[in-house]
Amino acid sequence: MKKYISRFHYLTQDLPERSHVEQVQIACENGANWIQYRCLTKSDEDLVEEIHQIAAICDDWGATLILTNHYHLLDRVDAQGVHIEDVNANFEAIRQQITDEKTMGASAYTTEEILTLQAAGIVDYCGYGPFASTTTRTHDRPLLGFKGYRELEELRIDLLPVIAVGGIRLPDVELLLNTGIHGIAVSSAINLAPDPGEAVKAFYRAVY
Repeated sequence: MKKYISRFHYLTQDLPERSHVEQVQIACENGANWIQYRCLTKSDEDLVEEIHQIAAICDDWGATLILTNHYHLLDRVDAQGVHIEDVNANFEAIRQQITDEKTMGASAYTTEEILTLQAAGIVDYCGYGPFASTTTRTHDRPLLGFKGYRELEELRIDLLPVIAVGGIRLPDVELLLNTGIHGIAVSSAINLAPDPGEAVKAFYRAVY
């Protein structure tokens, strides 16, 4: 089942001064139509309570809600899918559990991982990065830069929508989309901006 995948993915993050609920409210009010709830610091019960609030906001604004990693909660909340960051996850087993009704994305860091995901035909899109240095996630993966995304066209990555992720700034958007990828994912460049709402609008205009 081919699913709609937005070209602009907004990711929440743990911030001391702004809750995930507040982040989602700002994002949706300013045009974000794809929300990835990325909270890895709370218990399941706290997550469920917060997701209920976020799902209500997304429903009000017609935005898609994707959970980071917590696919086991999909039967308890109103979310449209999940994004799995573990490249070694059993995607087939997860798909069987969540069914084909839900959207499933996966992270990848190498062209080999993307080719494997595309060949398997299990996930609906792939988050590929990091494009540039980022503080949102801690890892030692090599930075792809624009060259890393241009290589995908040569490898005929055309069946799996690829979303660039990791340290993307507003001036990068046009050049990234010109590489032929499907879209971008943004977190800190919006969440840490002086005016997050205006940042959402600026990224949305740059993508669409």
